[in-house]
Amino acid sequence: MNYEQVKTLKPTEFKRLCGLYPDTFKDMVTVLKAEKVWQKKTGRPSKLSTEDQLLITLEYWREYRTYFHRGNSWGVNESTAYRIVRKVENILIKSGLFNLP
Repeated sequence: MNYEQVKTLKPTEFKRLCGLYPDTFKDMVTVLKAEKVWQKKTGRPSKLSTEDQLLITLEYWREYRTYFHRGNSWGVNESTAYRIVRKVENILIKSGLFNLP
């Protein structure tokens, strides 16, 4: 289920799915996109949008399924799913705007 399918959910259903309200989700996407502007553009462009990468991370935190399962669900390799989750976590922690355990 990608972001295009999820964005039409009611706010309470969205929270049930990924653990936060759509407004907070949009704030996180803004932080991630701002960080991307400063990153070097090396390698192949990501197959997943910034919103989808954040959804992968939120679903991982919510469900704690393995990276193998997460990768298969989103059509990426296990190691790619791991790198996405780590990258998103690091950017959000570095921003200091969100309380992350």
